[in-house]
Amino acid sequence: MKRYVVIGLGNFGASVAERLHEMGHDVSALDIDRDKVERVAPTLRTAVAGDGTNPEVLDRIGAAEADAAIVSTGDDIPASVLTALALRDLGVGEIHVKVISDLHARILEKLGVATTIFPEREAALLLAKRVESRAILNFVELGEGFSAQEMAVPSRWVGRSLRELELPRRYNIAVIAVHDFLTGAITPIPDPDAPLKESDTLLVAGADGHLEKVAQLT
Repeated sequence: MKRYVVIGLGNFGASVAERLHEMGHDVSALDIDRDKVERVAPTLRTAVAGDGTNPEVLDRIGAAEADAAIVSTGDDIPASVLTALALRDLGVGEIHVKVISDLHARILEKLGVATTIFPEREAALLLAKRVESRAILNFVELGEGFSAQEMAVPSRWVGRSLRELELPRRYNIAVIAVHDFLTGAITPIPDPDAPLKESDTLLVAGADGHLEKVAQLT
């Protein structure tokens, strides 16, 4: 079990806090809006109404002892920056911040936050990929021109093994995991000799151009 603090309880922050709690972690949450606090209070160990830019308030909810902090203050850029600074001053080593623009992200990256999260952009990229190809189920941009995506197994690959398909040589992609969506089982180091099933999906990584060619096979 790890300890997390979540500052900002809009849709994003509340969802993160509740999910971390469901995963068995110790979660403390803070928001300046008392109504938002009251909505999540029944499910979390600590939920407090207060100003996240105030180090004393953060210290009272145990931020100094947290393994990580998640900051989601909506469109209030100064509040997110000041909160990140206060968390850093308290010694929180891992700070993740939801951002609303590239400039917002650049400012926080200069402060040394671990991750800047742009949910709207990530959702837009995933939707665009799904619209472009129904074979793509999930999509994560890893870097410029490089991605990881979950895709359905093309019908011509069903019954064949990864060793037989030789995907790194033939398509310049790597299979990271195999996911059987019927059982929910995920195999992070797939057996290269196991035949692929119709119920399998593949988590693959590679250059965007190579992944697009593979997606067209379905």
